[in-house]
Amino acid sequence: MNSTKISELLLLGFPTLYNYKFPFFCIVLSMYCMTICENLLIILLVSTSQRLRSPMYFFLGHLALSDVFLVTSVVPKLLDVIIREGSVISFVGCLTQFYLYGGAACAECFLLTAMSYDRYLAICKPLHYTAIMSVQLRYILVISSWALSFTFVLITLILVCDLDFCGPNLINNFFCDFAPLLELSCSDTTVVGIDIFIHSILIVLLPFLFIIITYVHIFITIFGISSISGRQKTFSTCSSHLAVVSIYYGSMLMIYMVPQRGHSLTVDKFISLSYIVLTPLLNPVIYSLRNKDLQSSMVIYLMACIRKSVL
Repeated sequence: MNSTKISELLLLGFPTLYNYKFPFFCIVLSMYCMTICENLLIILLVSTSQRLRSPMYFFLGHLALSDVFLVTSVVPKLLDVIIREGSVISFVGCLTQFYLYGGAACAECFLLTAMSYDRYLAICKPLHYTAIMSVQLRYILVISSWALSFTFVLITLILVCDLDFCGPNLINNFFCDFAPLLELSCSDTTVVGIDIFIHSILIVLLPFLFIIITYVHIFITIFGISSISGRQKTFSTCSSHLAVVSIYYGSMLMIYMVPQRGHSLTVDKFISLSYIVLTPLLNPVIYSLRNKDLQSSMVIYLMACIRKSVL
């Protein structure tokens, strides 16, 4: 019979920074608050503004929602880890954090893939764009992204729950990531390893290759435009998405796809921190930086809020 002997785990966090824990705490807390406010504003604007009814903004709203899930599943506990110089988390709480974090991260992969397909249709097949990217297809892509993500992670979670965890109960990280959690098991983890390998291909590698292929076609179409202004205008419609994809997949590939041998564990922690905290903070900024519709909708909404508060 399977018996899990560990009931609590100790997250060590960042021992090298505990002499500066109060500035570090304030920085992380500020970034978390800004991330939540930015992404909730994006969700609010996309769901209420008449200007933001296109498929691109529909996907952007769900990307913002996945960012909220991602940071909220990790950062509140991270703040506790920082201020206490390490924090205890229950085994059930650790598995719950792993599930929520994994589901949100996978959903972001699929949503970015759906957005690349949307940009491909808009630029490479503009005459058929409206017919292909229908309301029905938008909902199919979004619902599939969320459903597949949490289903894949649930399969992994079930396999992990089948393992024995005999100790030690120390995780040298700031959250319950998969690899540190698996190191605590005293069971044979071959099946779980195969499961993660297959899921890495389905969730990370294939969507990433799909995005690369769509952007190859997008660049070919852009270079085929005769006027320089036409090229710049067309490229501006996908430059924000390309920047977000580069940041998100760049950090993810460094953490999960590059062999860990010879890597500094502290460096890996900071890469994970930037991937979890910095990327969701930058996404709304990148998308709103060159998007006039989003900027004008923000101004209109903020002016309306100011008028209500004055009245």
